[in-house]
Amino acid sequence: MRITFDFYAVLAQWPLLAKGIVWTLGLTLIATVIGAALGITCAWVRSQNTRAPLWLQALVGAYVELVRNTPFIVQLFFIFFGLPAMGFKLSPEVASILAMVINLGAYATEIIRAGIDATPKGQIEAASSLALSQLQIFTRVVLPPALKKVWPALVSQIIIVMLGSAVCGQISTEELSYAANLIQSRNFRAFEAFIIATGIYLALSISVRKLLNWLGPRFVYGR
Repeated sequence: MRITFDFYAVLAQWPLLAKGIVWTLGLTLIATVIGAALGITCAWVRSQNTRAPLWLQALVGAYVELVRNTPFIVQLFFIFFGLPAMGFKLSPEVASILAMVINLGAYATEIIRAGIDATPKGQIEAASSLALSQLQIFTRVVLPPALKKVWPALVSQIIIVMLGSAVCGQISTEELSYAANLIQSRNFRAFEAFIIATGIYLALSISVRKLLNWLGPRFVYGR
């Protein structure tokens, strides 16, 4: 049996692929900004030891452990299918963003906390001797070098979340995997559709990683 490939049948549907790429990048951008902010906040709470209330430390700890030890698709399905039973009905796009933010925030918490814990105690004591507030110490003395130490790991986690957005097509979010599946359902060119989607995901991963590694030294830790 002779197998023939027709990649043009898939590439002819480029508007769907382009829309999928835009949605994938858009979801990743929003999840990165909000998820990183959530991770920084939770990392600060977990690094405070006796300074943060015990109930808040317990709440953050439970959130981190729950998210890091359950599959992303289960989290997504719970938000999209489970929350409506409690009266919270979300659109596929909002549910996808919320799931990605929650997922990235939990992993970013532990990544950033590792950087915070690596900050020399003498550096913090020197900042305290200059009469800086706890917020000033954290934002100006602790956080910048902490992010510098863990930036490669944080970038890798952002890429993982971007690739994980592929499951958001299961709830009809029109990202890249949804577009590929829609195309193959129309022309029955599954191999071609998904091999092209694979190539696009690879290109996006490499491009986003290079962009974030370029932005890091310039905007995160000022170099």
